[in-house]
Amino acid sequence: MAAARPWKIGIVGVGKIARDQHLPTIAVSPHFELAATASRFANIGGVDSFEGIEALLQARPDISCLAICTPPQVRYAIARQAIMAGRHVMLEKPPGATISEVEDLVGLARTTGVALQATWHSRYAHGVAAARDWLAGKTIRKLRIIWKEDVRRWHPGQEWLWQAGGQGIFDPGINALSVLTAIYPRRVHLTSATLFFPENRETPIAADLAFFDPGGAEMAAEFDFRQEGPQSWDIHVETDEGSMTLSQGGAVLSIDGQVVASGPDREYAGLYARFAELVATGAIDVDLAPMLHVADAFTLGRRINVAPFHY
Repeated sequence: MAAARPWKIGIVGVGKIARDQHLPTIAVSPHFELAATASRFANIGGVDSFEGIEALLQARPDISCLAICTPPQVRYAIARQAIMAGRHVMLEKPPGATISEVEDLVGLARTTGVALQATWHSRYAHGVAAARDWLAGKTIRKLRIIWKEDVRRWHPGQEWLWQAGGQGIFDPGINALSVLTAIYPRRVHLTSATLFFPENRETPIAADLAFFDPGGAEMAAEFDFRQEGPQSWDIHVETDEGSMTLSQGGAVLSIDGQVVASGPDREYAGLYARFAELVATGAIDVDLAPMLHVADAFTLGRRINVAPFHY
């Protein structure tokens, strides 16, 4: 049901990520025009505001696209309604609380002929494509992910993170896994996980992971929500032809200590440009590889209780 550009788009769930990224990106997008929001907690001046997805779908049949920015626990039901109503859907990351529900959305989108996008914004960071190209054909000896941030700074008061389905540290950690699965030249799988759960929370605050690489590389990841001071979003790789570091969440690529790729933030601009391509053809772009690693971590994970967490 693609219409003349710019396509009218609605945002469902006006929280921190919508305000920080989606709204400013849509404001300068040549592809989309913000037409409405649906949120229990906030509205945006100048566009229609609805309390829920049902009211938006009924009142605004002219809105062909929806960006679902709610917590993952409720994303499936909202996305299902949107797809059943024939609207193109962008899913914030992670695209759902479980793999099976996202697979169901893919089937629905395929049946109805609408576009569906699972967004992995870190894959659009400036150094990611160059890192993938540099790694191709090299013998990789060691890979280490260090993804540590201060949850109080980046996710203030977001209690849904700590409820079942909210993923805890894997909410940012899945960004690292989305980059790993984009740049690594072959599939790898998790072999062990240690998950650190605050005594008063349902999701982990930190995680240590180990992977099996059929090519023989040593692979590990450290995720932590308790980082103070400088923040760490880095992937270090040692190969037979030198070393590579992706830092600042993938924005900067260094080879043997020299910066070879860097630039301004373009992650959400890249996501919306890709969504426009999908809407134009009614196509589906849903890669569940990052979610598979998270699911495996919860399956294999050895649980360790740590001190309670409070904002």
